[in-house]
Amino acid sequence: MKIVLAGGGTAGHTSPLIATAQQLRRLDPDADLLCIGTPKGLESQVIPEAGLPLAMIPPVPLPRRLTPELFAVPGRLWSAVGQARTILRDHGAQVVVGFGGYVSLPVYLAARRAGLPLVLHEQNAVPGLANKVAARFARHVAVSFADTALPHAEFVGLPVREAIAGLDRTTARPAARARFGIANDLPVLLVSGGSQGARSINLALADALDDLLAAGVNVLHVLGPRNVTDQTVPRTNPATGAGYYPLAYVDAMQDAYAAADLMVGRSGAGTVMETAMVGLPTVFVPLPHGNGEQERNARFLVETGAGVLIRDADLTAPALTAAVLGLIGDPDRLAAMSAGCRELVPSGAAEALAKLVLQAGA
Repeated sequence: MKIVLAGGGTAGHTSPLIATAQQLRRLDPDADLLCIGTPKGLESQVIPEAGLPLAMIPPVPLPRRLTPELFAVPGRLWSAVGQARTILRDHGAQVVVGFGGYVSLPVYLAARRAGLPLVLHEQNAVPGLANKVAARFARHVAVSFADTALPHAEFVGLPVREAIAGLDRTTARPAARARFGIANDLPVLLVSGGSQGARSINLALADALDDLLAAGVNVLHVLGPRNVTDQTVPRTNPATGAGYYPLAYVDAMQDAYAAADLMVGRSGAGTVMETAMVGLPTVFVPLPHGNGEQERNARFLVETGAGVLIRDADLTAPALTAAVLGLIGDPDRLAAMSAGCRELVPSGAAEALAKLVLQAGA
């Protein structure tokens, strides 16, 4: 079967695309896959690294306000639709799978014009514009969150790589901690704002770090490549032995999840679903921009006690320290949060979505 997958911009779009592509190849080793992205997004790097062929079309961002750029959108959009349709025709596509992002709407419209079945996946609790439009004519609309407001939505969860979906944190913990150079048995706090880092989280941690280390908490900190400076160096509290382990980027997040007892991070769909799937208790700090999707993403965990939320405006060093030490010092609550996470999130989403795609293209 000839399948085209479209999605990009951020890891939130590319990671489920790659996970689904891997499952498609497992279920149908002869599947002929092609991805469509834009030169502007993360997909230009991570999709080829995953061994997937990638074709490019220009991005068509949609301004959120009335600006002169808005009037250029129709021409840019239909040009991109034409390029996407050519790619679909040349590949002989039988089904198109979309994951959102700037690249998706032109591909969705091209698929409709070509009469091809379309399968969507929306990773956020609040759907993006491209998926809102395409859900009206898609064959299947798969969602990560059960309450996502899209027509004909089918709850499958978030497709993630098998290394995360099948992670046993307890078994993997010793090797994972060794990988990061953590040799003691003190608790480990993982702090990550995503692949590019998060300024407010990094600043709050910088001010809270001395107190966390003095309390005997190791800190594994993924800053984002642009946030690493000459002052970003490991350190150890001589009294407790707790260490600070800064990293620009982690290419195997399953190791970071396995090493940690608790995480502080944004609440993009990937972080919410991955941490829940592996049972890693998390303090979520939603990105304060956009349409509120990050706070919505974490709501189902917070409301059931399986997660904690601190709004970005309230993220001070004392607030961060109090939340972390309160949880680290309560193993029973951490265990209950971990169990609650795993009960709420399905782990077979990539396979379920891949089966919908093969069904639609048959």
